[in-house]
Amino acid sequence: MSKSKKLDFRPNEYVVYPAHGVGQIVNVEEQEIAGVTLELFVISFEKDKMTLRVPTNKAIEVGMRSLASSDTVDHAMRILKGKAKVKRAMWSRRAQEYEQKINSGDLLAIAEVVRDLHRTDDQREQSYSERQLYEAALERLTREVAAVAGDGEEIAQKQVNDVLEARAPAAA
Repeated sequence: MSKSKKLDFRPNEYVVYPAHGVGQIVNVEEQEIAGVTLELFVISFEKDKMTLRVPTNKAIEVGMRSLASSDTVDHAMRILKGKAKVKRAMWSRRAQEYEQKINSGDLLAIAEVVRDLHRTDDQREQSYSERQLYEAALERLTREVAAVAGDGEEIAQKQVNDVLEARAPAAA
């Protein structure tokens, strides 16, 4: 067991868990599971009303990471300003790729999904599955931007929307 890796995360710190987004470590506890004592990070996802327990020695392995740096957030905003890259592949394959990007926990990949799926009022209507993926990506992006900046989610949401709206004329 590598002890050094678990020291990267501390109680009250915000972290990103790939499949669930931004959560807060509320505790580090020991539990006996199947006769083995495990040290676990207890991560609370307040918005989802969910608590996750991750073995401390597996945290890095499962992709748990610290919040992105403000430079990474700036880079994500630059990605949002870019022109949407719509691949000509079948929707099922694109949807699978988008889902993988969202669940990767990588802020830049999530920003790409938001950029590619964002629609302005004068563009064609999104399908239900497109809208679901867009909203999931937007929520992940917004939560991390808010956590990095220390602002509320409303402020982060406005910041992201402003960037998306500013690029709208160029994309149309």
